Amino acid sequence: MQFLMPDLGPVMPEIIMTVLTLLILLADLVIKRKETVALLSVFCIAAVVYSLKGSLGTTFNGMFISDGYSIFFKLIFLLNVIMTILISVRYIVIEKINFGEYYALILFSTLGMMIMASAGDLIVLYLGLELMALSTYILAGFIRYDVRSNEAAVKYFLLGAFASAFLLYGTSLIYGLTGSTDLRAIAGYIAEKGLAGNQALLLSMIFFAVAFSFKIAAVPFHMWAPDAYEGAPTSITAYMSVGPKAAGFAVLGRVFLTAFGSLRVEWSVILIPIAILTMGVGNIVAISQTNIKRMLAYSSIAHAGYILLGIIAGTQDGLASVMVYLLIYAFMNIGAFGVIIMLRSENFKGDSLEDYEGLAKTHPVAAALMLVFMFSLTGIPPTAGFIGKFSLFVSAINAGYTGVVIIAVIFSAISAYFYLRVVMLMYMKEPKETVVLSTSPALSLALAVALICVLAIGVAPATLLNFAKFAVAGF
Repeated sequence: MQFLMPDLGPVMPEIIMTVLTLLILLADLVIKRKETVALLSVFCIAAVVYSLKGSLGTTFNGMFISDGYSIFFKLIFLLNVIMTILISVRYIVIEKINFGEYYALILFSTLGMMIMASAGDLIVLYLGLELMALSTYILAGFIRYDVRSNEAAVKYFLLGAFASAFLLYGTSLIYGLTGSTDLRAIAGYIAEKGLAGNQALLLSMIFFAVAFSFKIAAVPFHMWAPDAYEGAPTSITAYMSVGPKAAGFAVLGRVFLTAFGSLRVEWSVILIPIAILTMGVGNIVAISQTNIKRMLAYSSIAHAGYILLGIIAGTQDGLASVMVYLLIYAFMNIGAFGVIIMLRSENFKGDSLEDYEGLAKTHPVAAALMLVFMFSLTGIPPTAGFIGKFSLFVSAINAGYTGVVIIAVIFSAISAYFYLRVVMLMYMKEPKETVVLSTSPALSLALAVALICVLAIGVAPATLLNFAKFAVAGF
């Protein structure tokens, strides 16, 4: 019997990522300056990005799919890593957690996300999810001497384990019904056997919806997010708010629109209440927060509700708008956390909203940066956040969900209160004390990139929108 080697072209970016990450982990043993490890990590990501261009195709009998959809998400993940590394270099020195494995864990977590985005099989999806999750649990508790960081890691781990259990229950049910874990085979079997009204199939979809809702921090499965975001190192909070969320939406779109594509009416009934609850709870509870990281955690929950509208639409335009929004969200959210990190010094946390009082008078550049990112998160033109929300709302209206969009617009207007409250504190209050900013060339570069992209996409969004539509054209 002749053994045929599978085509490794589609999985080559993941192979390169694995090898280089292991080398970085080994290099940490001999490199004393951890900034060098950070630089090597950025070079690793650059090599992976370069390898993406020739990776289109499927391998391992369709279990791994490299298409425009997965490549777009991988670009979001890799961009998230670079931005996170840039904002981390100085911050982890201040927090006294300047260890080389910090960067290796970020890369391993991102590798898991890349596998999730390309998963054509539920087993591969689970492997990617666990690699991502286990690395992120450790990163959330990386400040070992801080009780809040330990608490964040434990809560994230326990509730993440529940999410994994729901995913496995859903997988076992769908395998029992169809005899396969391949997404396309599942879709074919459901259509062929006419399983649309099957109760076990509906239960399986509910399990998948619950599992993915945990990963994107959708209500009522959001309980871990505020504590995890508040307690984790700020750089990791920024990373968690973009990467795992984008990975969750990548698999949500892949599973529901591929495996359960013929059951859109059934799963939209599940996702619509989740989306409305998520927007409502995220925006309303954020109003009462006094810690800015906790406020941004509820903000992140609310944004998950907006992004769900693109999945609910169930069209290529809806999926493209999800991808565009997640890329924009990466820039504006990491930018906001970057400003928070600027305020962190040896004797000053910079986590409380009161810490931003009068910032425009003492540090006008930092205040202007935060103003742009808050405007973008609110969705005020001409920032990229407006373009992201507009494309999501239009795709949902075109799919016939006008009522849900009206609710989303109302909640979006509510969100202006807590975002613009930060702006009010910076520009309309007197400073209580003079804050010494903690800046570095890497952090300045990350903030400059975030600012330019938020404004450039807001003014000229056509290129990004067309790229996303092209990426989903063959989905």
